[in-house]
Amino acid sequence: MHCDTTDAHGPATARGAVAVITNRRGELLMHLRDDLPGVIAWPNHWSLLGGGCDAGEAPAAAIVRELDEEAGLRPGELTELFEIRDTHGSGQLITFFSASWDGDETQLPLAEGVKLQFFAPEHLDILTIPPFIRAGIHRHLAARPS
Repeated sequence: MHCDTTDAHGPATARGAVAVITNRRGELLMHLRDDLPGVIAWPNHWSLLGGGCDAGEAPAAAIVRELDEEAGLRPGELTELFEIRDTHGSGQLITFFSASWDGDETQLPLAEGVKLQFFAPEHLDILTIPPFIRAGIHRHLAARPS
């Protein structure tokens, strides 16, 4: 997939990328976003690390940059999964990636947001998560081998 979504009939679609990062226990790394209504999409929600593509930037490059900028995180191999549109928030077309990382999330230098925390999949239902992120997580979990 690529970031160029322009066509002769309309403007470019805003793009973004997020990463489903799991540890060896199968827990997912979640990011509590800042509570800045009107400034960021989905304030005070648990989400996945990621962000928007810069002009001309591919989602794969954006997720590497965003993980580094937001949390100094450089996970192993990133795998591109699928795309979901954030229809109730930013309107961006978001590319989901997966990666594994087994570090201590409390030691990451968090530059954006309030907190990073690993959660077992069965505990995600109690978190306030944007609908498109929840859908992407469920889609990813359903596709994992048992």
